[in-house]
Amino acid sequence: MDSNAQFVEWAVVRSDIGPLLLAATGQGLVNVVFHADEPVRDRAVRALAARFATEPTPAVPGGPGLLEEPIRQIEAYFDGTLREFTLPLDWSLSSGFNRQVLRELASGVPYGTVVGYGDLAGRVGQPGAAQAVGAAMGSNPLPVVVPCHRVVESRGGLGGFGGGLETKRHLLALEGVLPRPLF
Repeated sequence: MDSNAQFVEWAVVRSDIGPLLLAATGQGLVNVVFHADEPVRDRAVRALAARFATEPTPAVPGGPGLLEEPIRQIEAYFDGTLREFTLPLDWSLSSGFNRQVLRELASGVPYGTVVGYGDLAGRVGQPGAAQAVGAAMGSNPLPVVVPCHRVVESRGGLGGFGGGLETKRHLLALEGVLPRPLF
């Protein structure tokens, strides 16, 4: 194994928005992938293997490991008992402006609130960079935990979302921003 390789552990967990792949390194949670059915899971694991120069290891179900706390917190978020993730995050899948925007989002947009793309651009000292903020949201390697679902259009539209608009609506309803569907 490459001496620069890093241990990566992954697991697929069930959630209200479908299966999520979680991956962690010794630095922290590094990746959350939506709609992690088998083909999506396999692509994500291959991408992690290429990026970290190591073969990612499946987590032992119910066992101690890098994902024990991330899985607990994701489950608590979806059952409504967790409003703020307190996980160490490995930001190595993000860099530059995107990382700056995502860090501001993670620390500055709390549960149950939303922010506009342009407002978030202003918060990182780049007023007028709303489109670049949209690109940063699309590149977010840690959705749900780094809450890109909380970024919306200034005129009230939902904007885009890598997990699909129904997933974004579901997450915003879970947080009380949107009404829950009647059926």
